Amino acid sequence: MNLHQFRFVQEAARRGLNLTETARALHTSQPGISKAILELEQELGVDIFVRHGKRLKRMTEPGEQVLKSVEIIMREVANLKRIGNEFSLQETGTLSIAATHTQARYVLPEPVAALRKQFPKVTIGLHQGTPQQVAQMILDDAAEVGMATEALMNYDDIITLPCYEWQHVVVVPASHPLAMAEHLTVEALAEQPLVTYHPTFTGRNRIDEAFAQRHLKPQIALEAIDSDVIKTYARLGMGVGIVAEMAVRDDPLYAPGGEMVARPVGHLFGQNVARIAFKRGAYLRNFVFTFAELVSSRLTRALLTRALGGGQDDPADYSL
Repeated sequence: MNLHQFRFVQEAARRGLNLTETARALHTSQPGISKAILELEQELGVDIFVRHGKRLKRMTEPGEQVLKSVEIIMREVANLKRIGNEFSLQETGTLSIAATHTQARYVLPEPVAALRKQFPKVTIGLHQGTPQQVAQMILDDAAEVGMATEALMNYDDIITLPCYEWQHVVVVPASHPLAMAEHLTVEALAEQPLVTYHPTFTGRNRIDEAFAQRHLKPQIALEAIDSDVIKTYARLGMGVGIVAEMAVRDDPLYAPGGEMVARPVGHLFGQNVARIAFKRGAYLRNFVFTFAELVSSRLTRALLTRALGGGQDDPADYSL
């Protein structure tokens, strides 16, 4: 048996047993993958997959156990590579970060800049995507670190830790009635066209839940994944914008006396928690630990080491 066979089994499972997609992802041929998997099954003496003709239909019970072992082996192979990089190139390398737009645009610039100042030979790869894409990039070893609010806790092979809490804010032109309203309510927002996040982004589920609890249906005029897009359309009067508070924190348009007003609505939609994520059991290089500490002062090296070493995903002492 060899690593190529393990990689083929792992990728086939990830690609829904579609060998065409597996071959494309691994830049090899479908017959070659089929042959390698058959040879591994013969060597192990068990079928990993149930087949219908040349197609894989599902994994067998022993195949599920084989896959678990393969995942561990491939994770340790990736760790070996990182250990080699750590000791051969102490202060150089590439840090791949996967994040949603809000994290990449409003939260990560200062930590990334500070990291580059400490490690000028480290190249930063910043990949933006949906929370689900962020999680998948971590699972696929395309990113070492992930940042998002949603989805990251839904994967057994990902360790997540809370970084900070945030709330939504309503953004409207200074002349809008809601800018001067004494109290903002869900009922008042239900009467307005809204410009806010796509349902899979930036705490949108909390917004929907608040309306549903009051048996109200929001008038969504526009959905977007980009906070700047939401702010732009709210400024043009298309509707009342609802964005993450980080998106307006340093925007001069929202300074006192500016043309736009941001009203906090955490009392309506609750608090959200941004989380940092790593692949379970991953070996982190020194500058990865440093980056995590720059993102949040509570993310100490000791805490990360304990979490990645096999502790629970989010034990009580990890909470904010």
